[in-house]
Parts: sequence; structure tokens; C-alpha cells
Amino acid sequence: MTIEHIRPESRGGLTIERNLWLACRRCNEYKGSQTHASDPLTGKRVPLFNPRRQLWDEHFCWSESGTDIQGITPTGRATVAALRLNNPEIVMARRLWVTAGWWPPEE
Repeated sequence: MTIEHIRPESRGGLTIERNLWLACRRCNEYKGSQTHASDPLTGKRVPLFNPRRQLWDEHFCWSESGTDIQGITPTGRATVAALRLNNPEIVMARRLWVTAGWWPPEE
């Protein structure tokens, strides 16, 4: 895990607790300096998910197989797309975790 700036430093974000979160390295790299992204369904630019201010289950759910994160709101869909939350490597890992009974996380 890496420390992520929810509002990137390049966009004026400060290195203070309320602006920091843990993210996997790959998600943090995909996010980069983004604060907004396009909702693939509507094409509108919307804010990315903010884990300090928003609840995960209001914006996302797990696919029936437990391997894919599905966005259920414009912010959720844009975040899934922008951070590539279902990239092939992580989906393959989740598939193994499901088989082992470790995934998806219990609500």
C-alpha cells in the first residue's frame, strides 16, 4: 500500500491526515493527479470517489463472481474506469482469492 493524496499535491492538496488515504500502488499510479473523470455511461465529468467523505457501498458493489468492482453511480463508474479497478491482473488475483474463500470481503 502507498499513501495517496486524495486531492493531489499538484492540485494544491496538503499532506495532512484528512487528505491522505492508503491505496495500492497501481491504483495510486492510475489516479495520478486526477480528481475527476468521465462517467462511461453518461460521458459527464464527475468527481472521483473520496473514501474520507463517501461510503463505498453507496457507489460500488461486487459482481456476482466476486471478481469485479461495479460502479453503481456516476462517481463509482468513473472511479472504476479511471483507476482501472478491474485490470486483468487484479481480476485474476481476485479469482484466486474467491477460490480460496478469502474474497469478496464481507460487508
